[in-house]
Amino acid sequence: MIKLYGAERCHKTQYYKTFLETRSFNYVFLDVEKNEAFAEELRNLYQNKKLNFPTITIHSKKFRNPSDEELTRGLKHL
Repeated sequence: MIKLYGAERCHKTQYYKTFLETRSFNYVFLDVEKNEAFAEELRNLYQNKKLNFPTITIHSKKFRNPSDEELTRGLKHL
């Protein structure tokens, strides 16, 4: 499962949404500014408990603002 933690207003979040959609990957978008439960879920991924978005999780792997190459490598295992 792919989860994208971000915010609608964030241009990098929009970039990753487009990246995943144009490659036909199913993902769940979790807007951390509109839903406190999603924000808490994201905070729990990081030791500093900050809202580090955009963050993409692919199964148990976490990618914080990845490059296209990094993200493509992570997606190969799906």
